[in-house]
Amino acid sequence: MNGSTPPGATSPGTTLWDLVAWRAARTPDAPALLQGAASARHDRRITFGALHRRAERVAAGLYARGVRPGTRVVWQLPTRIETVLFSLALARLGAVQSPVVPLYRDHETGQVLRRTRAAFFAVPGTWRGFDHTAMAHRLAAGLPDPPTVIDAYDTLPDGDPSVLPPPPATDDEVRWIYWTSGTTAGPKGVLHTDRSLRTAGACLAAALRIGPSDIGSMAFPYAHVAGPDYTVMLLLHGIPALLLEHFALPGSLAAYRRHHVTVAGGSTAFYAAFLAAQRALPPGRRLLPSLRLLAGGGAPLPPALYDDIVTALGCRLAHGYAMTEAPMVTMGDPHDTDAHLATTDGRPPDGMEVRITPGTGEIRLRGPAVCSGYLDEPSPFDADGFLPTGDLGHLTPTGHLVITGRLKDIIIRKGENISAQEIEELLHRHPAVADAAVIGLPDPERGERVCAVVELTPAARGLTLPETAAHLRAQGLAPHKLPEQLEVLAALPRGATLHKVLKQELRERFGSAGSDGELPVHDGSDKR
Repeated sequence: MNGSTPPGATSPGTTLWDLVAWRAARTPDAPALLQGAASARHDRRITFGALHRRAERVAAGLYARGVRPGTRVVWQLPTRIETVLFSLALARLGAVQSPVVPLYRDHETGQVLRRTRAAFFAVPGTWRGFDHTAMAHRLAAGLPDPPTVIDAYDTLPDGDPSVLPPPPATDDEVRWIYWTSGTTAGPKGVLHTDRSLRTAGACLAAALRIGPSDIGSMAFPYAHVAGPDYTVMLLLHGIPALLLEHFALPGSLAAYRRHHVTVAGGSTAFYAAFLAAQRALPPGRRLLPSLRLLAGGGAPLPPALYDDIVTALGCRLAHGYAMTEAPMVTMGDPHDTDAHLATTDGRPPDGMEVRITPGTGEIRLRGPAVCSGYLDEPSPFDADGFLPTGDLGHLTPTGHLVITGRLKDIIIRKGENISAQEIEELLHRHPAVADAAVIGLPDPERGERVCAVVELTPAARGLTLPETAAHLRAQGLAPHKLPEQLEVLAALPRGATLHKVLKQELRERFGSAGSDGELPVHDGSDKR
């Protein structure tokens, strides 16, 4: 038995591979993935039927090389059709796959290989000027059980599906290891099952009100947990998505327009990039005429940015709350009010339980979309089975979740708790500020002092600490929350996946500055 025949169109089954086969049986000729390129003649596409057939052949090729159910495979591949085929092939085999963002280098990738004890490591060869194959062999040479290195960019393993064992029968085994960003500590290996990823993707599709005429887009790294999340959405609704190996505006806009993308996004940084591109156009010309919705999560959405985006781009904006441990927790509803969409992160879907811990206000989660725990670490769940998130928030009377910060983002100045996110949202209202991060830094007199690190708009001539304080006072911020240190950078440091600001890097960089207790400390510019 080779499992190559789709099981029929009556049920999507339970595993991810079941869903691939189900969709292939229902709409085999419908487009599934659209690979965007610099010009139309280099664009590529694949149908759902071909996706199923080719993934099985890749699975057979991997099987011939020794990949079996439970085999651990690390892959570090960009957002392209071949990557989706490779990942789905591993899902067909029931292997344990650990995706790694391709922008990571020896340090981060070496940790993943050591901790997963992977038997295989798939890389894209030389990609965007970096030789991943050389890095793979360099890292493998330092491991007691070096993985077999596979180049998997244009050419994938190929074989006869008749040799394959039956597909996985259950959806509750850990077959995915994703990695947290490690912005405040070392990355953790997050354990997921087909069930948790399928649940998250189904909830995302329902929240965004996906319809048969929609065309999605994946401009973020497919190695992010949002990759299978989004793929499930496509499979359930039979709609295609544009894939971009590298997101950059205005260069990527032609592909969005050619393929008439209706749903785009990624994170707050992506929204801001679209807004800047729109503002560069003549008045009255829409950046993306087909766009109905921007959607994403991964970082706070300042209400002022929401207002600017929906006005300028002429579309809805639905922002949500998610994390590697739970790829879909809450999501804004495009049919919700502007007030809810601008000031909350949406409501949880059926089955996702959100608990606010009394006293601390920490958000805790329980439900089928939540991970199974962490690789080689004790169970993180509390006595009631809820996962502590480290995020702070509250639920409104309408059931909407409002994120107010992180436990590590609470600045304790002279015994008073100060929310970094509250100050960041007010800073975004300043016309000179393109982005802002507020951090607490050690201070011998106050315990911690408030430091604002800002990235200015192209038109801004500068920003000083007194100007910043005056702006925040005018917004009604309490005096004890005003920043005592201002740093201006050409660009805030960001992570490689959804471009979240790396606050730990800022703490390390500016932690020693101004520790003599005198105010103000800096209004300095980045001279690099």
